[in-house]
Amino acid sequence: MSTERRSLHVTGEPVVPRDPLDGVADALVEAYFDPSAAEMQHIGSYELPSEAGVEYAVELCRELLFPGYAGPDVPRSDRRVVRELVRGRLDDLRVALHKQVYRANHHKRQQLLGSKDLECSDCTAKAEVQTEALIAKLPELRRQVRLDLRAAFESDPAATGIDEILFCYPGTYAITVYRIAHALLCAGSVMVPRMMTELAHRRTGIDIHPGAEIGEAFFIDHGTGVVIGETTLIGKRVRIYQGVTLGALTVPQGEARPTPGQRRHPTIEDNAVIYANATILGGNTVIGQGAVIGGNAFITSSVAAGTRISGQARSAPAPVK
Repeated sequence: MSTERRSLHVTGEPVVPRDPLDGVADALVEAYFDPSAAEMQHIGSYELPSEAGVEYAVELCRELLFPGYAGPDVPRSDRRVVRELVRGRLDDLRVALHKQVYRANHHKRQQLLGSKDLECSDCTAKAEVQTEALIAKLPELRRQVRLDLRAAFESDPAATGIDEILFCYPGTYAITVYRIAHALLCAGSVMVPRMMTELAHRRTGIDIHPGAEIGEAFFIDHGTGVVIGETTLIGKRVRIYQGVTLGALTVPQGEARPTPGQRRHPTIEDNAVIYANATILGGNTVIGQGAVIGGNAFITSSVAAGTRISGQARSAPAPVK
């Protein structure tokens, strides 16, 4: 028997090894077209609101609230020239905000109808009303944030002036964006206000839902880790510190999902002070007027007006023997 090795005759093009990325691409495309996961992508349809567009609208609002501190410098000039500058920024805001609010309204309507229409005249009209409502609110928003700034200066001896607060304080930025978003939410827009406060959340670490109701002269010191839930009610001249959670009690698995807007978060009455890392939970929990909640406290029931609740000391665990 011959052991001579014979060469194999190969025809056609050489076989090229398949790039692993091709397999990943195939798997992702297959997932995209899975009807059970259709809510996770938006392909070949109308335009959605964009983070960049929403951020631009927020910055235009801040430029109108704090000219010179936010946005381009305002040149030294007479009242007429300043008014022209303001009028131009208002025009820019109207266009930028309307675009994002319209896209969000349109998206929600198409979801509701189960369609993918490219245009929606009703959504356009609603976006115009919502946009104009926020713009009309700007003078009142400036009055509100002025009180917030004054509260920050009076509450923090480290502040050298309102200018430092505007430049440096994350709580001021987050509160200002919240007030803009809350006004837009009250006008009927839903998605864009959430996008606004999430931009502030990413920038500052402060998470304020635009649905919360917050009174005048509100101050958040330091701010990192603060959470204020959707149905929280906060009175006037309230101060809170970093790490504070004003949250909801967890819904046990299997129970009905709470109706949106149903009270789930606490009420904080006028002049209350809540120190760092305190947690206050529940829609029936009321922190009374002038109460002081110490650091690290965990509260799920109401606290009477004027009461001082001491915090819980955090100690290192005992060494294992």
